Amino acid sequence: MWFKRNKKVYPEYWNIYENLFKNEIPQDISKIRFVVFDTETTGFSIMSDRILCIGALSLENNTINVHNSFEVYLKQDIYKIESAKIHGILSNSKKNLIQEEEAIIQFLAYLGNAVIVAHHAMFDINMVNHALSRLGLPELKNKYLDTSTLYKKTQLKSNLLKKQDFYTLDELTDKFDISKEDRHTALGDSYITAIAFLKIVTALKKKKTVTLKSLLR
Repeated sequence: MWFKRNKKVYPEYWNIYENLFKNEIPQDISKIRFVVFDTETTGFSIMSDRILCIGALSLENNTINVHNSFEVYLKQDIYKIESAKIHGILSNSKKNLIQEEEAIIQFLAYLGNAVIVAHHAMFDINMVNHALSRLGLPELKNKYLDTSTLYKKTQLKSNLLKKQDFYTLDELTDKFDISKEDRHTALGDSYITAIAFLKIVTALKKKKTVTLKSLLR
């Protein structure tokens, strides 16, 4: 869709989103807008499963903007009882369900050129990227940070042998004494991830100056 003389012509909402990346993101993390997000899905297959819910929070200058949150529920033809037992989203949900394209339009507008923060970020990002692909659009352009990877940076070099390959979000809630209320909801997990991210950054600041470059490294 959207072809003109062999050159793709994208819808206006994508052009608006893409144009936001013309300006360079500052290195000072206090001046960066982060968007912490999570998805609830029908399963774990990037190719065959679908997004049921996107939840997100913005974070600026060490402050979680809880009053400016984002949450949408998507109308999908695919539902699986196994995953519904975890997130509780059913095919006959009475929530306001919107079409996938409308959810993507709203999410891109909320996300802007913010730096993404997520736990096991590539899963959620790839789920969104495949939704974008179904709409004939390119992948997300945002830089991203994974709290599972970032947490390992807080550990002392003397503890390298004790490091795990990855950490679950439940493990981070235990390590940072974060409430698990609303766990396994997209917005609830976004809030937990945002708190974990702030605690990780605080721990890293005790060691050295923290910049976006050092977090991305």
